[in-house]
Amino acid sequence: MRHGKIDELLSSAEKPSRYIGTEVNAVRKDKADVRFLLAFPDTYEVGMSHLGLQILYSIINDIPYASAERCFAPWPDREKILRDKKLPLTSLERQIPLQNFDMIGFSLQYELSYTNMLNMLDLGGIPIDRKERRDGHPLIIAGGPCCFNPAPLADFIDAFVIGEGEEIVGDIVAAVREGKIKSISRNGLLGELANIPGMYVPAVHHDNEIIKKRTVSDLNAWRHPLKPVVPLMQTIHDRITLEIARGCTRGCRFCQAGMIWRPYRERNAALLMEMAEKMLAATGHEEISLLSLSSGDYSCLEPLVKGLMNRYCQKRVALALPSLRVESLNTTLMEEIRRTRKTSFTLAPEAGTDKMRLVINKGNTSEDLLSTADKIFAAGWKSIKLYFMLGLPHETQEDWEGIVNLSHETLRAAKNRGQVTISLSTFVPKPHTPFQWEKQISLAETYERQDFIRTRIKNRNLSVKWHDARMSFLEGIFSRGNEQAGKLLGNAFRKGCRFDGWSDILRFNLWEEAIAESDIYPDDYLRERGTDEKLPWGNIDCGVSREFLLEEKQKAFQQTATADCRFETCRNCGACDFSITKNILAADNENKSVLPSSLAPETSSAQEEKYRVMFNKMESAGFLSHLELATALVRALRRSSINLAYTGGFHPHPKISFATATAVGMESRQEYMDITAQEYSCSLDLLRTEINTLLPTGIKILEIRKLSPEENAIAQATRGFEYELQLPAATDAPRMSAIKANIDQFLAASNFNIKKISKGKTITKDIRPFVQMLSLDRDKKIIKFIVSFVQEGSARPVDIIAHILKSDPDESRQIRVVKTKTLLG
Repeated sequence: MRHGKIDELLSSAEKPSRYIGTEVNAVRKDKADVRFLLAFPDTYEVGMSHLGLQILYSIINDIPYASAERCFAPWPDREKILRDKKLPLTSLERQIPLQNFDMIGFSLQYELSYTNMLNMLDLGGIPIDRKERRDGHPLIIAGGPCCFNPAPLADFIDAFVIGEGEEIVGDIVAAVREGKIKSISRNGLLGELANIPGMYVPAVHHDNEIIKKRTVSDLNAWRHPLKPVVPLMQTIHDRITLEIARGCTRGCRFCQAGMIWRPYRERNAALLMEMAEKMLAATGHEEISLLSLSSGDYSCLEPLVKGLMNRYCQKRVALALPSLRVESLNTTLMEEIRRTRKTSFTLAPEAGTDKMRLVINKGNTSEDLLSTADKIFAAGWKSIKLYFMLGLPHETQEDWEGIVNLSHETLRAAKNRGQVTISLSTFVPKPHTPFQWEKQISLAETYERQDFIRTRIKNRNLSVKWHDARMSFLEGIFSRGNEQAGKLLGNAFRKGCRFDGWSDILRFNLWEEAIAESDIYPDDYLRERGTDEKLPWGNIDCGVSREFLLEEKQKAFQQTATADCRFETCRNCGACDFSITKNILAADNENKSVLPSSLAPETSSAQEEKYRVMFNKMESAGFLSHLELATALVRALRRSSINLAYTGGFHPHPKISFATATAVGMESRQEYMDITAQEYSCSLDLLRTEINTLLPTGIKILEIRKLSPEENAIAQATRGFEYELQLPAATDAPRMSAIKANIDQFLAASNFNIKKISKGKTITKDIRPFVQMLSLDRDKKIIKFIVSFVQEGSARPVDIIAHILKSDPDESRQIRVVKTKTLLG
């Protein structure tokens, strides 16, 4: 929708593309028996980077009688206008209010997103207290790692998914459909959900009833998503994510994910190659990320990486390995990764000394890190990032000094070839880990450690960043919190706490007030727990036994390592039944003669040609920024049958150029871009039709033609732009007369100076010479003007409109400005 409330909301947003919802591969079902809203309690750019959301979106929409739509936490500017205008929070796909869905599923990845979850419910017209919901309200479901301690959220969530979602989401959808057919009450439906293995329903289950997690036995059976939604804006991880393995048996004692997602299961390399091909064809992405908790442990990593690079290097698809252990990165992998462009490396030694790495069972040494760093810098990389934790159990000042020393030694390994960034975070004990009983250090202790390290690292090629200690403090309260922590959460939300995981948004003073009013003592939540103490999450069975966790806790005290069961004997952690749930290695299943490494590299020597593309961007596409528009066009071109040409160097870019950027919020009926591509021998008209099927809603290619060698590039050929301004229908005669007087005044002036701030300086600019024509059609209530685009500069339409209308912000948001033509010379 281009006009009305949605248009006004977009024009008021700091980043409109967060809320447009017209992405490539987004699914819109007009009819469905069960409507499921996937809600992510953080911004669009964070949520759309989360693979789990894309997986569930694909699975649910593949069910013929069900539909899945998405909703993300609105940024404060969006929340304000929704509340001011008393508008509900809606889904992206079809702008359906949250309260109209059958169920809402929240993905809870981080404790500091909890206030956002409550805010989304409140904005959606749904009571935040589950006991206040009635038959007409949607079921509120939550899943993700945070749900392995559901206690702090038990007053707000109707049902928790404990474990992995691929299988269980189908069971949930089927149960809700059956309930609707039989007109079962809300309470009755919750009873049905409670019978599904892996579901915890606070209103039904007793405190002592054990809920076992749901586990997907074989990832090869789940080929989702093959057509992921392509974000309209740049996301945190703006790339294809291929999950090569799930789970981890390295046994890091601080790591919750390494415990709750056991056993370790790999996808077959041949299947991953097939999935990569389909996902690239469906998205046009420029990068593939090989995801697992420890990518370097994948048993067929080298042949997989070689196969992907051989197949996609010529298409300029880069490869990222986001979670590598320091000892798993070798020269062969680095050489393959750098064939397209150099993606970044983050290494996680976690601790500064070998002693402390024995405590946490990290399984590598300082020597491993320095050897890997030397290889990275020798291969041409200019920077690496090191990740450390502060406040680990049995930590001493020697370990703080170890972080400082290891950082300097890593820089020396660079031999003046690069930059080292040190990232410090505070250790937060997590449920279902050997350290779940340990103390979390206080705010004062965290600041002491941060200052100790910061003041001792002063080399200009060493930089230190640290996680906000206040966030870790709050995370610690909710990570091991009980139901009383839920009271604190509700109070903090009502005081206005939002986006608590964002340093620039966090309002810690409000949290301090909420803590005082909730009769909460933070030390009770951060303290060491007795091993005989009843824990709030004791009714949740993650598969790993309490006995194993206690044994590992003792080994940490003794500084004793536990070997990985993939390479040595079973450690009896309890995660496997050795029938359905067990470790699965791709190397055990692959036919080595047909592994993807046997594919020959693609080569091309076709002649390059230049083409001029005319297109428009209308309706909601008008709210895309220039970078977002360019990215959408490039990804459509990459999916099409034309082969784009790229620049050289370590960071190649497609050879594409525009005349100028059109303002965010402005539609355009005629835009141009020049592209360089391999000579295209087929019909350009058919190519135009093909590309139009691959573009987001609102962008359309109008013409493609081959450029002759003597023609100027688009920036040199552009002479100006023609605009139309549609006044509101309610504009009356006196207002029209005032606008006409302003136009006459502007045209009569020999100069018209405006002031703008550029790089902190106030600059005066005369825009009158750039306005070639300016007129008002009273009958149609349309203002037309032409702005020249010359070497001396141009004038922004917003500056011209500001003088003509002299309007207030509310009126400005109702005015539709369209670029109608790009004038070429």
